[in-house]
Order: sequence, then C-alpha cells, then structure tokens
Amino acid sequence: MEVLLHQIDAFADAPFSGNPAAVMPLPTWLPDTLLQQLAEENNLAETAFYTSQLPSEAGGPPGEWPAFHLRWFTPAVEVDMCGHATLASAAQVISDIHPEHDRVSFYTRSGWLHVDRTDDDEYVLNLPALASVQVDPDPALVAALGVTPVRAYTGQDEIVVVADEDEVRSATPDFGAFPQLSRGAVLTAPGRSSDFVSRFFGPGVGVPEDPVTGSAHAQLVPLWARELGRSTLTARQLSRRGGTLRGELADNRVLLLGRCRRYLDGVVTLPD
Repeated sequence: MEVLLHQIDAFADAPFSGNPAAVMPLPTWLPDTLLQQLAEENNLAETAFYTSQLPSEAGGPPGEWPAFHLRWFTPAVEVDMCGHATLASAAQVISDIHPEHDRVSFYTRSGWLHVDRTDDDEYVLNLPALASVQVDPDPALVAALGVTPVRAYTGQDEIVVVADEDEVRSATPDFGAFPQLSRGAVLTAPGRSSDFVSRFFGPGVGVPEDPVTGSAHAQLVPLWARELGRSTLTARQLSRRGGTLRGELADNRVLLLGRCRRYLDGVVTLPD
C-alpha cells in the first residue's frame, strides 16, 4: 500500500521557517499503532492524517464545502489539538484537491475546526478560545525553565509570563527536570516588534520545543487580548526557526492567520 506524504511549513514567513508538519491523506483509517509508527518515523512535531470518512458523532458536514476527519500524532502520542498541522492540511486540500473552494473543515478531537483561504493566499485557522486561570507559579516548572516568573496561568497548557522578550529568547530549559504536565508549558512576555512573544515546550508529549504552536495561541490570544485591551494581536514564536502569527479574538473563537510553504511531496510504501 502506498500513502502520499506532504511536508508543509505552516506560519512560515520564508523558506525554512515556521513549523513543518507531515500531512498524510488516507483512503480509510489505518490501525492506530501504524499511525503512531508513521508519526515517529516522520519525526516532526506533528503528523496529520485525514480521511473523507466522517464519524457518526460529527453529525455530517457543516456546509457545502469540503470536510474531513482529521487526527494529529506527535512522535510519541495522539493529541487533542494542533494548529499548525491543521493549517498545513487545509493548504494541501485546497491546493491539490479542491482549488475551487476557499474553505475546508475538519472534524477533530476538538470538534469542528475551519480554515479559510484569503485573496492573498494566506490561511485563517478558526479555533475555540481557551481559558486561562491564574495560579501560583509551579516551583518545579520555573526551575526547569530557569526563569523569573511575573505570573502564571493554567489551562490547556501551563503558561509562565516573564518580564520581557529577552528572557523568553535566552531561556535554556532543562527538559530532564520538567514536571509531569497534561500537555506543555508556554513561556511568554510582551514583545518589542509584536504584541507578545512565546516559546512552547512539550517534552512529555515528545516535542521538546515546538517551532510554532498554533494551538497554544488559542490560549495565548485571549490571555493577551485581556491584558492589552485589544482583540487583534500580532505574535512571534521565538524558536530557532521562528514564526509569525496574527490573531483575533472573536467572541469564543480565536482566528489565526499565517502562510504555508510546501517543502516536499512523496510516497510512503507501507508493509503488507
């Protein structure tokens, strides 16, 4: 059996930037153990698998545009939400399969997610806005990050706010000392050329540092929108590759806008 493999950089301003995702369209679902092996072999932060077969709980397509069932795997686990691999999957669907459409929807563990293509060939990812609850900083996490926290929040991810962009950029986490987290930790601060900056660390789910984390901004955009008193924000993720996002808080949704750049197309031959 042969399966297509597309590697696409999401939230990419230029070649070799943004977050690379593997996108693998499937005619039907393969065993979960094989999906996990493929994600481990691809060795990217996420591999996205999708099929046109919608599960019964999806309740049918949400509109007259293309709709698919989408799942995401890190090299270690299946995850509940992934922004950049959803953006990459939408770019592949619209470019290769449905160029006549400017919207694609995916049924996922986080419900229906929608991506729209703009007239400028950018993509807008529509995610649920995620809440943050302020907590006392976790001493073990702070020690592992090696930073001085200003405040901390919990939610989908553990968020540690520090004083400035330089502290986010220069942090050298000790991944071996990370406490057990439900997903990951975000280090964030006000930005100089953007409204805020961040870095994402998820060693417990097989992603020591993620280049650009769309799903984390479903929590970060509402937090910084409340902090700055504005609904439209610019964000920069300060990984080695780096990536830029433009976010908008619209009621209970977060809209993230970015570009996608295709790196490769290939074919994977699976064992019988």
